Amino acid sequence: MAGARPLAGLLVVSMEQAVAAPLCSMRLADAGARVIKIERPEGDFARGYDRAAKGQSSYFVWLNRGKESVCLDIKRPEDKALLARLLAKADVFIQNLAPGAMARAGFGSEDLRSRHPRLITVDISGYGETGEYAQMKAYDLLVQAESGLCSVTGRPEGPGRVGVSACDIACGMNAHAAVLEALIERGLTGRGKGIAVSLFDGMADWMNVPLLFYEGTGKAPERMGLAHPSICPYGAFPTRDGALVLISIQNEREWVEFCAKFLLQPDLPQRPGFRVNVERVEHRAMVDAHIAETFAALTREECARRLRAANTAFGFVNDVAGLARHPALRRLAVQTPNGPVEVAAPAARFSDGARDYGPVPALGEHTERVRAEFAA
Repeated sequence: MAGARPLAGLLVVSMEQAVAAPLCSMRLADAGARVIKIERPEGDFARGYDRAAKGQSSYFVWLNRGKESVCLDIKRPEDKALLARLLAKADVFIQNLAPGAMARAGFGSEDLRSRHPRLITVDISGYGETGEYAQMKAYDLLVQAESGLCSVTGRPEGPGRVGVSACDIACGMNAHAAVLEALIERGLTGRGKGIAVSLFDGMADWMNVPLLFYEGTGKAPERMGLAHPSICPYGAFPTRDGALVLISIQNEREWVEFCAKFLLQPDLPQRPGFRVNVERVEHRAMVDAHIAETFAALTREECARRLRAANTAFGFVNDVAGLARHPALRRLAVQTPNGPVEVAAPAARFSDGARDYGPVPALGEHTERVRAEFAA
């Protein structure tokens, strides 16, 4: 039996493109909301990012299941009027166009809520609606750079990019959570509310630990690659057969057990430079080199057996091919115009069983049906 869809009966209208807003509306669609995705006549530009998913964009296939695609040009009076009729019946309106664009078109969030008091509006931007950065283009990597994320990512020799759209994804997740809160509140008060979420604010929130560390010590956290700036040993070590194993020692009890059962050197925690974490951090190069000798003498499987015996937290540093065959990876078959595509399943699992998830729409697939349904 399919799991419950708690947002069934809700209408979400989303003027969306790229990643952040589509992620938010996809989660609402997953929970049963009817999501009408408004696209320009040429379509969401994310449709053209790549052709990896059976000739379709991997981004678009991931983020747009369960939605209806309606193509509108709101500069045309008839399309503008149709959007107005859609919003008159909507529960949630999401948009991530340039700041001010929807207000100039006559669909500003505050004005919409004054006309439709139960409406929840969501404005997604790069840096907020006001201030000197409001009109800056805010693609994901640009915000990674501006927020300081790149400065704490990478190896010591230079900053790096997080390899997924972290700022977009954080923003979409924040917007989704805020919409759910607003729906709960509306159930109590009968009134909607406005929500504004920016990519920068979402990543600044994630950057709180580096920020507080800097302001408390005067030093930014060092880039450590696969090591940890304040814990040792916490890093990756190559095995004899070419695997890379990441270990994490969180306390002195774990260190003692690691030394006794993995390194087979129970006296090591009494030696200078190896005794407590702050001492090991100070002598990180020596500690890591000492540990690396044992890893280099063992195969991947031999390391795994010893690490389990030592009750040491560890993981293998996989590439994407490793993820594709990982035993913990759950898959979801999503129907697309070019056939089913297996995506990674949503993270949340519910006790009443798996949900039914809708297909990815072709561009404008639902335009005429929605025009007829919402005719004047």
